[in-house]
Amino acid sequence: QVQLVESGGGLVQPGGSLRLSCAASGFTSQYFTIAWFRQAPGKEREGISCIRGSEFITYYADPVKGRFTISRDNAKNTVYLQMNSLKPEDTAVYYCATDYPFGVGLQNGVFFRERFDYWGQGTQVTVSS
Repeated sequence: QVQLVESGGGLVQPGGSLRLSCAASGFTSQYFTIAWFRQAPGKEREGISCIRGSEFITYYADPVKGRFTISRDNAKNTVYLQMNSLKPEDTAVYYCATDYPFGVGLQNGVFFRERFDYWGQGTQVTVSS
């Protein structure tokens, strides 16, 4: 069955870096969009980045643009989120999700956050001194 497993979260000081991983199984992730979402305590879940299929088309939300980089290793069926220059406001549980089986989560540069039906369990990222 379709499964996504996040890893790489932890505690980091402001200005530091972390790399999150999203390991996919049960489907070939390179043919679909993989997205990263995050949810901070008391806040709504927000979609922050995604990467589409084999074209490597990417999207970044304004709060993370220029600091986060999404990438994929098709051989490992894994998507990464490199997070640099981390700020306390980046503290949240980070989730990856996929738009499998329809593959319409990112179209014409628009990130359709509601089109992601399979989710991982989340990994905690805490940015604090």
